[in-house]
Amino acid sequence: MRIAQIAPLHEAVPPKLYGGTERVVSFLTDELVAMGHDVTLFASGDSITTATLDAVWPRALRLDPAIRDPIAPHMLLMERVARLADQFDILHFHMDYWPFTHFSRQPTPFVTTMHGRLDLMELQPVFDAFPNVPIVSISNNQRLPLPQARYVGTVLHGLPENLLTPQPGPRDYLAFLGRICPEKGVDKAIRIARAVDMPLKIAAKVDKVDVEYFEREIVPMLGEGVELIGEINDRQKSAFLSGAKALLMPIDWPEPFGLVMIEAMACGTPVIAFRHGSVPEVLEEGVTGAIVANEAEAIAAYPQVEALDPAVVRKAFEKRFTARRMADDYLAIYQNLIAAKAP
Repeated sequence: MRIAQIAPLHEAVPPKLYGGTERVVSFLTDELVAMGHDVTLFASGDSITTATLDAVWPRALRLDPAIRDPIAPHMLLMERVARLADQFDILHFHMDYWPFTHFSRQPTPFVTTMHGRLDLMELQPVFDAFPNVPIVSISNNQRLPLPQARYVGTVLHGLPENLLTPQPGPRDYLAFLGRICPEKGVDKAIRIARAVDMPLKIAAKVDKVDVEYFEREIVPMLGEGVELIGEINDRQKSAFLSGAKALLMPIDWPEPFGLVMIEAMACGTPVIAFRHGSVPEVLEEGVTGAIVANEAEAIAAYPQVEALDPAVVRKAFEKRFTARRMADDYLAIYQNLIAAKAP
């Protein structure tokens, strides 16, 4: 199958540091190549892939201080894909609603995976205007705010089976991985860790928009067993997550998926997560972690989570969250869309 994967240009594929969407695009693209498909990845020029790379911009926009208008490179990207569309059997976009207008008016089948939250008021009229655009959700919960969209499947994320693996050594702290912002609940993670008398290591980035929150709310809470490591890459994650008794995910927003949960599971590390968004679809209560409503429940659940067997957590990951399973799910969707377009 000739497949085009179209990624945002904000981060390289895979990202150098933080980045969920581009990381998933990388895993999917390389897995499809490994399965024998002819895949072209449209992404920034500093991307690394086993597919054919078609780059309309030399580097990731977030790491390019010269960029002032990030929309302009994405316009070039859309035009480049449009000109080459007839060379592919399927176009797979990872850019939200960007492709809806033009690619609804051309013959090559296409699909868009929605990677972000869908509960924003301004999305409603967009999806009302494009009721026939095929959409993939990354959890069933993600769909709830936009029931009018044409969903052609839900595909839970996956990781290459051996990208992250359990490492030997003690598990002697709690972990937080991701981004520091109000909805991710770092302050709650700190309070939970202190309540159960465990050190907390925070591997996270701070976006410009969250610097004020970070300095006002989080900096005063650091120290006394709470260590801020900063952003880490995939090579560092196995050691970081394998050293943790559990990953804390005290979120306060409708998490569309939460890649950090399966990254932890790949390392045999259970997760304590608040019951929002996709969490009940990803975690198995009492097997890969605990699903709780608040800080008090998280503290109460810790002894049971601490006792979970890392080998069992790892096997649950292998059963449900590999990149091969994700690629198989997408291939079934591609085939259905291509068959529906066939004369």
